[in-house]
Amino acid sequence: MAEIKIPTMAEMLAAGEQPEILFWTGCAGSFDERAQKITKAFVKILNHAGVKFAVLGTEEGCTGDPARRAGNEFLFQMTAMVNIEVLKGYEVKKIVTACPHCFNTLKNEYPELGGEFEVIHHTTLLQELLDSGKITVEGGAFEGKKITYHDSCYLGRSNDIYEAPRNVLDKLDNELAEMKKAKKNGLCCGAGGAQMFKEDEPGDKRINTQRIEGALETGAEIIATNCPFCTNMLTDGLKNVNQDENVKIYDVAELIANAKEL
Repeated sequence: MAEIKIPTMAEMLAAGEQPEILFWTGCAGSFDERAQKITKAFVKILNHAGVKFAVLGTEEGCTGDPARRAGNEFLFQMTAMVNIEVLKGYEVKKIVTACPHCFNTLKNEYPELGGEFEVIHHTTLLQELLDSGKITVEGGAFEGKKITYHDSCYLGRSNDIYEAPRNVLDKLDNELAEMKKAKKNGLCCGAGGAQMFKEDEPGDKRINTQRIEGALETGAEIIATNCPFCTNMLTDGLKNVNQDENVKIYDVAELIANAKEL
């Protein structure tokens, strides 16, 4: 990330500044090679829009979501309390994250431990930037392309956010083809509830393969996602049905960054 301007909270504090927004990168966005591309795309958009933001850098720890989902409540609370103290120390008010798992945990579960922050998902911020004119998308990187959108569980059913990512996709010159199982009836990619980190239970078909089959039924050339976990699981699903050369998966932020040629 050295070629991209990303200040840390410590650097801003040393300069006597306070960012508008803390960008919570998340474990996937920091360490997973595929998710790092989403992080870079989103940061490029923030810089282009002139948003004053910062990251915690090495001071950011896992939110504790996987620990709680796997049943280790002690580890979750211990991890969360450390993060809350760091965030309070920097007087953070508003947090944006590109991971619905982090979003759900920071927004809905940290308050019970004293962590009261305004938390938004990156698709919501992207919609705000587009609506305010801070970023614009004109013309055609995706003109004529058929795109389908996958609702992640933690953004959709858990937090009722369905329209913001779709409104962002509407700014692209494309046809949005909805899957049969969408919005409140959306199908999980298979990664939620700490399933990302364990072997599948016995069954007839992997759930990510089943979800990909639903996406392919739309005839879409691109599958849009809002979650690094979903991105990885659906990519594996495409490989399972030998369609990874014909259909591409991009996070909503990557689509906007590509359209802007950032």
